[in-house]
Amino acid sequence: MTYAGFWVVFEGADGVGKTTQVDLLAAHLRSAAGGARDVLTTREPGGTPLGIELRQAIMHGDHVVPRAEALLYAADRAHHIGTKVRPALEAGTVVLQDRYLDSSVVYQGGARGLGDEVERISLWATEGMLPDLTIVLDMAPDPARMSRDLDRVERETIAKSEEMRQGFLARAALDPGRYAVIDAARPVESVHASVVEAVAAAMDRRDGIPLEPWGTP
Repeated sequence: MTYAGFWVVFEGADGVGKTTQVDLLAAHLRSAAGGARDVLTTREPGGTPLGIELRQAIMHGDHVVPRAEALLYAADRAHHIGTKVRPALEAGTVVLQDRYLDSSVVYQGGARGLGDEVERISLWATEGMLPDLTIVLDMAPDPARMSRDLDRVERETIAKSEEMRQGFLARAALDPGRYAVIDAARPVESVHASVVEAVAAAMDRRDGIPLEPWGTP
């Protein structure tokens, strides 16, 4: 579909700084230097009232069998896209999202061993909607970053952290025009500068939406 807005998704393993970079990019885009844009930040799961309930069930409830887990994520995704993301994009808003389809492919399809069906279910649930740009924040698994309280999904997949990292990189390699892989092991501001540069390039490629690069007077 065509829309007036612009959609950026942040992906990567747990602890790479996705939430921090979403917030920094949102602040920049809302500022005069970033174009004073209308920006919506959201996440999956949990971007809607229904999603909050599903997030609690998936990530903090009792054990969920992998197929049920994948279907719950798809249900959340269908509702989230239909009620929040798509309307915002049609209204001309820049949508910055923490996790989307790639996380399901890497976690449920790969780490849970469910295979390619996971991607097909998500594409059906969202009528095939894909972001304008997916930013993969990449770094080697760091036990120190994972020493915080882990949710159920993190506890059950932490042993496959490097495998999942490679899964995100493999996804990005399939479509380099729609992905940007950014080294997340650097200082936060350096990562942010690379994020702004990647978003500026993607906007320019799509339809010439102007965005001043980070650090431009």
